Amino acid sequence: MIVKIAVTDLKDTLIKILSVVDKKNTRLILNFIQIKAFGNQLEMTATDLEVSAKVTTQCIVENPGTFCVNAKNIFDIVKELPDKELTIELLEGTNSLKLTCDNINFTLLIYTSEEFPHLQFGTTGNEFKLNSNQIIEIINKTSHAISNDETRLFLNGIFLQEVDGKLRTVATDGYRLSLVETELTNNKIEALINGIIIPKKGVLELKKIAETYPDKEISISVDESFIYLNANNSYLLAIRLIAKEYLKYQAVIPKKTTYFADIERSAFINAVRRIKIMANERSNGVKLILKENEMIVAANHPSLGEAQEKINIHYSGKEFEIGFNAKFLIDTLSIFGDEEIRMELNNELSPIAIKSSKNQNYLCIVMPLKL
Repeated sequence: MIVKIAVTDLKDTLIKILSVVDKKNTRLILNFIQIKAFGNQLEMTATDLEVSAKVTTQCIVENPGTFCVNAKNIFDIVKELPDKELTIELLEGTNSLKLTCDNINFTLLIYTSEEFPHLQFGTTGNEFKLNSNQIIEIINKTSHAISNDETRLFLNGIFLQEVDGKLRTVATDGYRLSLVETELTNNKIEALINGIIIPKKGVLELKKIAETYPDKEISISVDESFIYLNANNSYLLAIRLIAKEYLKYQAVIPKKTTYFADIERSAFINAVRRIKIMANERSNGVKLILKENEMIVAANHPSLGEAQEKINIHYSGKEFEIGFNAKFLIDTLSIFGDEEIRMELNNELSPIAIKSSKNQNYLCIVMPLKL
């Protein structure tokens, strides 16, 4: 096998799939990537058996071939090479791969492809399309609320469900919740009626494929165990779904609220960031005091002192004092643009809903904190 490829093209392809490889996997072959050269293409595949990626790039193939090579090793080499043409040669009758770039030569030990897992990257039926910008928006607005608690596996990802012709995406860790609704070109996606859970690692790879093809259609299909994504037939993902039932998230969302406050988002988040400095490290708690057309953000540290900041808001309800984890507030407010937001609440103990004044397709819930 002999292949000639630009170093930059090979490096870009390796970057796309390297994060899929589990460096700690005890099964040696899963530390390797499979490389196939055919026609005028170089196809690279990586998997940890939970998330799999296949990326194809253009090259000159003088002789086709297939082999497996250590993912980290070849990437460490390629990223240090000059931006010139690289020749990859599989020496016949050996388990050696020769890399030649200008006056630089490497010889790598390789494996045959027989041991590499056989992977599937699609299924018939249940296909729908999303614009890559929609995927990025979904992930940006929900991923902060994914739980890291490994004892509650069903919360370690984002939940996708088709509701009334829209794709509803939910993430929650029990302390905050984020929900986004996206218009679908298909009216019904049968595979999503009961919902699926995409794990956190899969979510990160999902964002990467969307960022690689900005403002492009990405084909998505689902079966009982996997979600498959296809971008231009040159970047494919297969992500194993979390085989659990998701939390009944609807119970967390207030069906109706009594009071609301309209607040300039930038003033709110900046105040919380400043006052957080004086919050107790254990609780990270800040207090919001709502009064007629004003809100005071306050914190009291038992050994350092206290701080408060007053901001103008539109509010005409009863006076409230309600505590929150400052980090959860900041994470939630960060997903909104520089716009006015509406904070809806019932009392000091019930969760608050935060919505955008411009976009009605998403909402956030934050649980209060007893200070």
